[in-house]
Amino acid sequence: MNRRDDNTLTEERQLLDLLKDYPMPQATTGFYDEALVRAAEEGRRRQKRRWVLTGFGSAVAAGLAIVMVALTLVNTPDLPTVDDSIPGVTIALAEPRTVNLVFSSTEALDTATLTVSLPAGIELEGFPGQSEISWETSLAEGRNLLPLKLIAVAPTGGELLARLVHDDRDRTFRLRVDVG
Repeated sequence: MNRRDDNTLTEERQLLDLLKDYPMPQATTGFYDEALVRAAEEGRRRQKRRWVLTGFGSAVAAGLAIVMVALTLVNTPDLPTVDDSIPGVTIALAEPRTVNLVFSSTEALDTATLTVSLPAGIELEGFPGQSEISWETSLAEGRNLLPLKLIAVAPTGGELLARLVHDDRDRTFRLRVDVG
């Protein structure tokens, strides 16, 4: 042994001798089992909080996205011709994605005609191969939700148009659909 090792060993022995003067309580029966249970419970609580916060964050993000689309697609009583802002969504190739369009009206509208024009490479579920789908509908006063389940069949994307016509008024909503 070299001199350094002798000094370290001597210091350790002196420390142990000093510690003998301080009383150390003995662990009770089951102490270690209880400590492990508490540690495991704390881990589960943290994991649960993490998942709750993740879920809450996802819900907030989804809510903000819906609000942004809703604010962009707000219908006014005089139904102006075209909205200048173009919101957008990104969908995956060959994976259906529901996109909610929100039409708000200050009054109930009976027998309005809604036409959805799809960009090339995008289809509406249940209408394969159709680029334009038209039907008559009624809008209630307030918010009206139109869920569209879009499927990208080609990586092109483009601009989706939703045109609402009632009597001599019409409104066109635009939505950019990117495929990624």
